[in-house]
Amino acid sequence: MAAPLPFSRAYTTTPIGLMEVCASVHGICGAKFVDAPEHGILPAHPPVQACIDQLTEYFAGTRTEFTVELDMAGPPYYLRVWQRLRAIPFGKRITYLDLANMMQDPNATRAVGGANARNPVWVIVPCHRVVGSAHSLTDNDLRGYAGGVPRKRWLLEHEQRLTQGYQTALF
Repeated sequence: MAAPLPFSRAYTTTPIGLMEVCASVHGICGAKFVDAPEHGILPAHPPVQACIDQLTEYFAGTRTEFTVELDMAGPPYYLRVWQRLRAIPFGKRITYLDLANMMQDPNATRAVGGANARNPVWVIVPCHRVVGSAHSLTDNDLRGYAGGVPRKRWLLEHEQRLTQGYQTALF
């Protein structure tokens, strides 16, 4: 299944780098960190601005979930994994085995890892909340994050800092 063609594209600066946000006519179809703008900006589209506003709130620590409409394309299994990722609460980390169990297939850790790695909407669909089996923040556990180890570590620590005041430790 081909990814939706962007109808609108814009860039926003975050504390951990530049993000490209793309939307089709049906919703957000991409959000990823980039080193520099990879494409030209396409005409303004309200869902892109709403997504940028929500990302700004997330990075400021005032938003814990996203409500923008998504238009993600992929094989049916990937779509199911991405839907499960959205169910991981803010500030919580799970393992690939936990995610496979959520999919009711404990033998599918590689399959869920593959789907997780191909998530086209970073941060909004929180693939960064999935870690290795030891729940640790070692480079071995974080090596697969497409946005890079430092960004994954920052996202996890950001969420943990914000939840520490009203939630017990998760590990």
